[in-house]
Formats: sequence, C-alpha cells, structure tokens
Amino acid sequence: MGKEAFYSISYGVYIVSSVLDGKFNGQVANSLFQVTSDPATMAVSINKQNLTHDYIAVAKVLTISVLANSAPMTLIGQFGFKSGRDLNKFEGTHYKIGKTGAAIVLDSAVACFEMKVMQQIDCGSHSIFVGEIVAYEKLSDEPPMTYAYYQQVKKGKSPATAPTYIKEETVAPVVSAKYTCMVCGYVYDPKLGDPDNNIKPGTPFEELPDDWLCPICGADKSQFERG
Repeated sequence: MGKEAFYSISYGVYIVSSVLDGKFNGQVANSLFQVTSDPATMAVSINKQNLTHDYIAVAKVLTISVLANSAPMTLIGQFGFKSGRDLNKFEGTHYKIGKTGAAIVLDSAVACFEMKVMQQIDCGSHSIFVGEIVAYEKLSDEPPMTYAYYQQVKKGKSPATAPTYIKEETVAPVVSAKYTCMVCGYVYDPKLGDPDNNIKPGTPFEELPDDWLCPICGADKSQFERG
C-alpha cells in the first residue's frame, strides 16, 4: 500500500521532558506542531507506555528541545531508546531548569520551549498534550533536524512507541553479513564499519571488540541478530 507515503509528512526531532516529585524524565518525540500564535500554543503526541507521558499527565508541564542536524546518535539513543524507569537519562547531559521546574536539554539544541498543558486528548495508544508556551529561547543558528534527515542521513530508526513507527514486513531470512540491533533497529554493515567508534570499513561483526556497543542505544553485541 506504499507505507513510505507517511515518510513524506514533515516532522522534526525533539526531546520532550517533564518533572514529577523532583525527578526529571525525557524522551525523543517527532510529532509536534504549533496550534495558534496568540497565545502561542503547541501540541505534542506522547505514547501512553512512556514514563514521560505519566510525568506530563500529572505535572501538566513539559519542555521541548529542538535538536540540530549535528545532534549525535548517542544523544538520540539515550533519550529515544532507553527507559527512564531503568536509568537517569539526564546523567552526563548539559541541561538547565526552566520556569516550569522541568529540565531543558541544551546539548545539540537549536531552540527550547516550555509549555503548560491546557488539554489532554486521548488518541488510543497516544495522548496529545495541547498547551500554552510560557517561555522560549533560540540557542543556535544551526539547522533543526527533520525526521527525513534523521532517517536518510543519520540512518535512524523509530522506536515501537513512536507515532511514526511502521512495522516492517516479515521476509524470508537471507544469508547476510549485516547485524541488526534488536533494541533500536540499528544495522551494523561491515562495508561501512562504525566510523564514530573507530571501526574501519570491512570489519566483520565477529571481529568487533567485546566492549563494542550499539552507537545508537548502547546495547552490547549479544543484542544483535544476523540477517
């Protein structure tokens, strides 16, 4: 049916964060848009399974960091493919506390916004949070990352909880030297290697160092499958 048609819709790549009982959590989101200009309001879609959803639903505040093209996949992997139930996603990141009390990720951000939620709309697997923008700041002149750039240039994947996730069709297994991360979908291609981690092109998966980790989500080699 040409599911690729959904990829022609324009999306950005953002880190959406909130706070609850003094604890911060955030996630990568791509379905966000401005609703009105006066007052300035925005809407963002968040999966109900995500911890960030629970924080926003109770606290009624959220922050948005607009990521730049140069944002490293490790940052996207930390906020997009790991759970705040298992670790502190903000550890090792550069952030500040906004007027809403929530944390704002500053790493690789071109702009940031703070929002007070006015309405929560139930959309089945997701909630759409609509709110008034109470603070904003431009942080960089870098181009903001589009979802198309994330997919086509960064070779990024969508987590299963993303609004834009499309389940790949099941195909018969084929002999292949490529290995896929079962956590985030990253594909290790020996022809390309992993330049970010000094793995030269032509390096077979079996010859990767034992401490090599997925460059997107940090999964170890045991989480990869051939094919």
